[in-house]
Amino acid sequence: MSLVLKENAMREIRIGKVVINAAIGKSGEPIERAKKILEELTGQMPAVRTAKKTIRDFGIHKGEPIAVIVTLRKERALQVLKRLLAAKGNRIKSSSFDEYGNVSFGIKEHIDIPGVKYKPELGIIGMDVCIALERPGYRVARRKIMPCKIGKEHRVSKQEAIEFFKALGVEVV
Repeated sequence: MSLVLKENAMREIRIGKVVINAAIGKSGEPIERAKKILEELTGQMPAVRTAKKTIRDFGIHKGEPIAVIVTLRKERALQVLKRLLAAKGNRIKSSSFDEYGNVSFGIKEHIDIPGVKYKPELGIIGMDVCIALERPGYRVARRKIMPCKIGKEHRVSKQEAIEFFKALGVEVV
């Protein structure tokens, strides 16, 4: 889904990526269960993230796996995003938008997502969802040879991101 604000194709706004992060805080069996849940939800193998430093109060050690993350792009990102937004009642707070067209929200229980059944052996996890909107030409910032900055006028603003989600049928409150 993309939104064309003028007849200029370079002004078209699209979903760059959707990142789903489940921070478990423990290694071992809870991480494996979270991996299975995210794989069933997205159809993609999640990556495991490790702790950057030791925090004794929480019982976390440096290098210990504490979270799982999945990055979705293109059509799969849009399909999963529609289900995730349905779990939130197709409502997003305006404070969830930043100044660069990014949106973040949380889901307390994964069983709120339509089409997901509760499995006692896996349990229930919560997750954070981050969505990055972009325009054609954003690749210049990520390319290996001669990376450049994205111009101020070409970035997606907060208001444009809100309009994009309203066009998707999401209520912004």
